Amino acid sequence: MTTDTEEPTLTIDELAARAGVTVRTVRFYGTKGLLPPPVLGPRRVGHYGQEHLDRLALIEELQRQGMTLSGIERYLRRLPPDLSAHDFAIHRAVVASWAPDTVETVTRQELERRAGRPLGAEDVERLAAMGVVRPGDNGYEADLGLLRLGVGLLDVPLSQEAIFAARKVLIEHTRAAARELSQLFRGEVAERDARDVRSLSAHMHPLVVQALLTAFQRSLKEELGEWLTEPPEESAPG
Repeated sequence: MTTDTEEPTLTIDELAARAGVTVRTVRFYGTKGLLPPPVLGPRRVGHYGQEHLDRLALIEELQRQGMTLSGIERYLRRLPPDLSAHDFAIHRAVVASWAPDTVETVTRQELERRAGRPLGAEDVERLAAMGVVRPGDNGYEADLGLLRLGVGLLDVPLSQEAIFAARKVLIEHTRAAARELSQLFRGEVAERDARDVRSLSAHMHPLVVQALLTAFQRSLKEELGEWLTEPPEESAPG
């Protein structure tokens, strides 16, 4: 694993395994310019890093929405060249919002491929507790729109109780925001033709999601900044 500040250390085989794709796919994307070239090490062995993983995850999300290869090329060309892993996560979240709920029944092997990493019994149990997967008779029912997020939370140093509490807060507040925004837009389109309403909804959906993500991101940054800069409380004299 690499971070944004570490040197790329993954071979093409390791990258393909982590991303859940084939080596041939990685090479194909490289020839199309969808992936930056690897860093050449000793004996001219290519090494890949976090940016390659992030781009592969975004490409997979775009493909799931039915975007063509040429469309994906245009999308990626418009991205700034210095996106961080956090920025890529925001883009994936916005892209995932375009599609309806996608729950599929998958095998354990397919679940790990979609997750981009091996999953132990405890990992699957935590994903099930988050509502991301549900064991069934023929495999696992997986919410593919939430799978990447759930897998990311597996590595977050938070207790399961804290994650559940955070999920409850997010669901309650986003539902309230969605309800108020829906009422606001409904008043604007009440007198329009049904086709215009559907067209407006299709265009507004990703824009509203991106606006909510941006607003929440900035608010959370401000809150965390204030929390981290608060002076520590002085202990009471003994």
